[in-house]
Amino acid sequence: MNIAFLGGGNMASALIGGLIAQGFDAAAIHVVEVNPAARERLAARYAVQVGAAPDAALRACDTLVLAVKPQDMRTALGALGIEFGAMLVISIAAGLRLEDLSRWTGGHRKIVRCMPNTPALIGRGISGLYALPEVGQDERARAEKVLAAVGEVVWVDSEALLDPVTALSGSGPAYVFWFIEQLAAAGERLGLETQTARRLALATVRGAAELAAGAEESPAVLRERVTSKGGTTEAALKVFAEERMGERLARALEAASRRGAELGAALGED
Repeated sequence: MNIAFLGGGNMASALIGGLIAQGFDAAAIHVVEVNPAARERLAARYAVQVGAAPDAALRACDTLVLAVKPQDMRTALGALGIEFGAMLVISIAAGLRLEDLSRWTGGHRKIVRCMPNTPALIGRGISGLYALPEVGQDERARAEKVLAAVGEVVWVDSEALLDPVTALSGSGPAYVFWFIEQLAAAGERLGLETQTARRLALATVRGAAELAAGAEESPAVLRERVTSKGGTTEAALKVFAEERMGERLARALEAASRRGAELGAALGED
């Protein structure tokens, strides 16, 4: 696989680093990035090929990862001036729909749309993927290999489901950060020192997540195991139920998913 990246920002850098860590040849990676400082960082850190504009190396690649900002994508693709041919195109640009990407690439149909999340920056991400019907099994495997370099990969059955993926896992790290903030702040209000409350909150969320990830039982069963009748955990969970926290979270994700669809439609307008 000869792979090119259009855009060399944080997520592209994470993917490149993950691929190289898994043994991918740095010489087979080419990055087109307009920012000189970003080009220098990528070349120095990974020894990959870098350029400010499309060149022969990009045209020779069999896989192109679209990693520029969504609002800049149409212009960036219009400036490529290449024939996509049998090239596999992988988009990690949030919100951009496949039909719009296909239109901006001259009707190209071998496109996979992905929604990674920010834990990919430390190799602990998860990405939702959906491909146009023209993408074959070998090409799907290629796309999966690229995204698996920074974490887990799940395929969804329709492109519309990428909006819920965005709401759940794409935006999800922000919800977790918010929850850590709230835990720590509540601890402070109860009298704990700031650093102690923050340390307790961080370790609790990290440990609970790792416990859930490694358990055969569901999170619901794990929750029940630490909820003694008449105990402290039950007292807290009772407040969550009274305040309908589950329903509020569901409404929040519905709002995020709905907004994702709206942004995708807006970005694709002519």
